[in-house]
Order: sequence, then structure tokens, then C-alpha cells
Amino acid sequence: MDLQNGIDYLVVGHICYDMLPGGLVIGGTAAYAGAMARAAGCRTAVVTSSAPTEDWQHQLPGIEIHRRSSTNTTIFENVYTPAGRIQTIHSVADKIRCEDIPTKWQRASIVHLGPIANEVDPRMIHLFSNSLIGLAPQGWMRKWDKTGQVFAEAWPEAEEYLHLAAVVFISDEDLTDNQMLENYRRHSRLLVMTQGSKGCTLFMRDEVHRIPAVYRPVVDTTGAGDIFAGAFLVRLLQTGGNPLEAARFANMIAALSITVIGLKAKIDTLIEHGF
Repeated sequence: MDLQNGIDYLVVGHICYDMLPGGLVIGGTAAYAGAMARAAGCRTAVVTSSAPTEDWQHQLPGIEIHRRSSTNTTIFENVYTPAGRIQTIHSVADKIRCEDIPTKWQRASIVHLGPIANEVDPRMIHLFSNSLIGLAPQGWMRKWDKTGQVFAEAWPEAEEYLHLAAVVFISDEDLTDNQMLENYRRHSRLLVMTQGSKGCTLFMRDEVHRIPAVYRPVVDTTGAGDIFAGAFLVRLLQTGGNPLEAARFANMIAALSITVIGLKAKIDTLIEHGF
């Protein structure tokens, strides 16, 4: 991909750790979407915040990383029960501010704002006047109590920022009530709702398009939504703005990603399939 001088794909958000029984593994939208974009041939950059001791460059080869040094690194723990996921946040890195975005990256072809712990200042959307902007608001909807248990609340600034993005990504699991989907649909130019094994639904003003999933045996769904969003944005730009083709492509890529465990294995699988 050679779309503009500089960076093709910029993703902003915490690179984090996910706490598993065997230890800590890299995670977060910035890691999964960034690695997907890099594998697709994009010149990729990440702006993040974490403890300076974290060697993200080793774990995300080929990606330029600008880090705001923080006392802590964000760490999540997910426990899956018959009643649903219990998510706990054990530590949180500093917020990412507008002034943390290098000037040279403010003309990236694609900008993906992917907060995971309410860490991205949404006002930075105004920095990117010439970019295709993807917005994933899940992280602005995450709150947590004194024990670190995470719960969802409405994003109070949604109406102010949704319409400024080319694409808004949500999951059906993000919906806090029946009205949220209608509100997001009304304020978004293009709203893409992922629905796991059901695929995804595109809301384009008065049009609704349901794109079925590609079946693959499920091994690990971690990061699938982030990989989907990254693939969608890349293909949307490659096709000159065809959201239906972007959705079909992203469904295929996300389906491949769930067949293996871990970020590296997922990206290796995508490369092996020649995407």
C-alpha cells in the first residue's frame, strides 16, 4: 500500500496485557489492529501509553511506536462464565492526550481511535483533517469500581464525535440498552455492528445490510473485533469506499483469526492464507 507519504495506518490506544493462567500476553486494540494493518502491507504506527520498561517494539515488529511513559501498564483479566464475561482491570496507564500525537503522523491515510480504558482524548479526532477515521467507542464506555470490576455505561460525548468519523465500530455486546443502537445509528455516517458468529450489520443512514459470517472452528476469539475493524478500514480505503466489500473481507479475516491462539499465531495465519 502506498497511499500517502509517511504512515498509512495510525492506531491510538493502550497496548495492554491480558492476564491468563499462564501469565501475561500482549493485547488491546492498538496491538491487534496495528499488527493486522502491518501484515496487510501498511506502514503502521501506534501511539500508546505504558510503563517505559515494556518492550512493545519486540512484540510488534515493523510497527513504529510512540509511547507516553506512564507509571503503570494497563492490565485486564477476563473470566468467562455461563452468565457471561467478568472483566477486571488491575492497572491503568496514563491517558493519551492530543499533544502526544506526533505532527508527522497527523496526515496518516487511516486513523483508528481504539481506546480500551477511557484513555484516548476524543478531541484528537480534529487533528486528522485528511484521514479516513475509524472510531471504536467501546473503551469510552468502560468504567470500573474500586475492585477493578469493569462495567459498561453510556458514552456521554457520543453525539459530539460519532458523526466526525467515517466509520464507527460497535459490538452487539456493547449495547447498554435498546435505545443505544438507534442513537448511534442516527449520529454515525456508517455504523458497523459486529455480531460474532452471525457476522456483522452495516447501517448507512436508511440502509441496513447484513453480512453473514464465514464459518471457522472457534479456538480463541480474543482480538477478533479489533482485527475485523482494522481489516475493514484497510479494504474500505483500497476499494475507494465500498463498505459491503470491506465487510465481507473483514468477516473473512476475523474468521481466520479465531482459529488459533495469541496475537503472533493469528497474524501468522493471516499471512499464510495470503490475505
